[in-house]
Amino acid sequence: MRALSKSWRTARGRLASLFLTVLVAAGLAVAIPGCTTNPVTGRSQLMLVSENQAIDASRSAYVEMLAPAREEGRINADPAMTARVQGITEKVVAQAVKYRPETADWDWEIAVIKAPDTVNAFAMAGGKMAIYSGIIEQLELTDDELAQIIGHEIAHALSAHTAEKMSVALASNLALTGYALSGDRSQVALTGAALGAVLAVQLPHSRGMESEADRIGIELAARAGYNPDAAASLWRKMAAQANGGQPEFLSTHPAPDSRQRELTRLADQYRPLYDEARRGSVPTHPVN
Repeated sequence: MRALSKSWRTARGRLASLFLTVLVAAGLAVAIPGCTTNPVTGRSQLMLVSENQAIDASRSAYVEMLAPAREEGRINADPAMTARVQGITEKVVAQAVKYRPETADWDWEIAVIKAPDTVNAFAMAGGKMAIYSGIIEQLELTDDELAQIIGHEIAHALSAHTAEKMSVALASNLALTGYALSGDRSQVALTGAALGAVLAVQLPHSRGMESEADRIGIELAARAGYNPDAAASLWRKMAAQANGGQPEFLSTHPAPDSRQRELTRLADQYRPLYDEARRGSVPTHPVN
């Protein structure tokens, strides 16, 4: 997010109109709050914005968010790193589609952004994702650890977290107001729902969302043949990195002290799937 945030940092204003712009331009029916259940875990979610609306918004926002880096030649600039990331992503997405078959119709995409100083990754609705080279290089990620990040981001997309975060922001109006105070829209042509989709990326995930993404992500990676023990080792590296200044990834993916213990427990739970995947046979039903 660094390239985007630098270009949006210098202006203020339009507070009164911004929230109304999002509502009207997105065509959102927010007079009557709605709830639904997480399509993977069944958890109740506030949904003022439908998943399809979030996917449409994210499609536009994703293009605009990547535009500065694309113009500078920093998208998929390292062929070897790009091939590595895309190869792992394809394997994990194949398992995600088994969870939710309708997502086979999503335009899944992951961009590798050359940014050695940026330790970050994100996902948007509809499987639009990005990972910064800094998180791979600075943490010296193994394929198993990289699969945990990718699985975690895919899990956010599977769980409709973008739509949920957009809904929470619209319901409260506080997040949009704070965003307007700190941002400048003059250099990025985003309005309405697309702006809300960008906001959803920049807001921290809730504890519930993070727990869901951890559990689902570890399972997806295990089913794809990646060692679930790598989830805990990844977060140990992240914690060590944080000692020298908080990585951007932690600003949107909060890490409580208990997280590594829970990841270790989940690794034990899903290790049989990893063992079976390595043998070439994985059960089709989810493991609870």
